[in-house]
Amino acid sequence: MNEDSRRLFLLRSRIVGALREFMTARNFIEVETPMMHTIPGGAVAKPFETFHHALNRRLYLRIAPELYLKRLLVGGFDRVFEINRCFRNEGLSIQHNPEFTIMEFYQSYADFTELMDLTEEMFVFVAEKTIGSTNLTYQGTPINFRPPWPRVRFDRAVVEIGGAPENILSSPSAALSYLKSLGGEKADTDIPGKILAKIFDLQVEPKLVNPTFVTYYPADISPLARRNGKEPNLTDRFELFVSGRELANAFSELNDPLDQRERFRRQAAERAAGDEEGMHMDEDYVRALMYGMPPAAGEGVGIDRLVMLLANAPAIKDVILFPHLKPTAG
Repeated sequence: MNEDSRRLFLLRSRIVGALREFMTARNFIEVETPMMHTIPGGAVAKPFETFHHALNRRLYLRIAPELYLKRLLVGGFDRVFEINRCFRNEGLSIQHNPEFTIMEFYQSYADFTELMDLTEEMFVFVAEKTIGSTNLTYQGTPINFRPPWPRVRFDRAVVEIGGAPENILSSPSAALSYLKSLGGEKADTDIPGKILAKIFDLQVEPKLVNPTFVTYYPADISPLARRNGKEPNLTDRFELFVSGRELANAFSELNDPLDQRERFRRQAAERAAGDEEGMHMDEDYVRALMYGMPPAAGEGVGIDRLVMLLANAPAIKDVILFPHLKPTAG
């Protein structure tokens, strides 16, 4: 009944339509993959659980469509994308809703640097198509989508943008001490990369206002990304940040089944040690890789956060027609 809300959701529809137009014009085919998974995978997150009585087995609402979309690459579909819901059993905030919409896409014979170029083109196209400009204001702060966008390594961002001391990059104990000095907390299952990621979240992310690609994330927090050829402790991965929040996550895909199995094992060990977000071992996916997945790159784009940005909406609940809300008293 609210006219401002009505205009916002018409804009949301145009944004989704523009994304679909952009992808299909580049010969990506739209697909649908399962919402209920026997093994939750494709992201590091806590899933929702359900139960299939006829099959007498536990199932999980998907946290990401990634592993099924990459099975399609194995099957010979070179360019695929999906716009659909994902579910993560996490708290409510201005940036998080347990049920949310993403677009994931995968391209054979591409790498993560090509996806950075494609992402710049995509965001410019969507902005010009829906709000008529690549210049916008979000909550009083001007933002410019015009490329090229800065590209900064994860480790250099922590030091040069976040102001952290250089030695935390090579000393886990120094990193932990620095995290505690910032008021951050370490979980028992936190590995070195997770500690650096927490420092990044506190010290770097809020300062990334204009579109910025952060690249080369540690391998221990990137279980599905290909290792960098020169620095194998890092991965060929980027995240896109705008207005102090992540809008996209992408990487050159890991297609080595032996390396993937070992990374799944490490994730499963972290899960057994108490990390509820640790991945499960997925032997079926490893088997698919053994058939041969071509070199590829993939990306996930947060639709709700993109709509927030283009609509100048302060909270994610403002851009979801029926958001989850905390119960009211009485």
